[in-house]
Amino acid sequence: MSLEAGQMAPDFEAPIESGETIKLSDYRGKKVVLYFYPKDNTPGCTAQSCNLRDNYEALQKAGYVVLGISSDSEKSHVKFKEKQSLPFSLISDPDKKVHELYGTWVEKSMYGRKYMGTARTTFIIDEEGKVEEIISKVKTKDHTAQILK
Repeated sequence: MSLEAGQMAPDFEAPIESGETIKLSDYRGKKVVLYFYPKDNTPGCTAQSCNLRDNYEALQKAGYVVLGISSDSEKSHVKFKEKQSLPFSLISDPDKKVHELYGTWVEKSMYGRKYMGTARTTFIIDEEGKVEEIISKVKTKDHTAQILK
């Protein structure tokens, strides 16, 4: 499925690092930064998550709730969140159900080898649950500026 700006963001139910299950619809009335990233504790994903952490106050002032999501386990998310002092929740999607809904589980290629993986993509979702913007060319070290521009 290919999402576009203006469409309703697909609702989903998934566990966060604490084991608690959340639903995207729980955040209606708030703007949501839903960022899909490939893997906990990798250089690009750490840079991106830490950039959002370092600018978290500005994002909150702008009215955003930040949610990270990858196919890592809840246990991996706990370690990543603690190690990097991340102030927002990380959603665990090991079965890639949410990735499939958002079209972020894609065929990738590295050194001529094809494999399936997460397309680093951020969805800005408005208060009504509509996709306001899709950032597919994420600058990991300056991601907040892309969101708040």
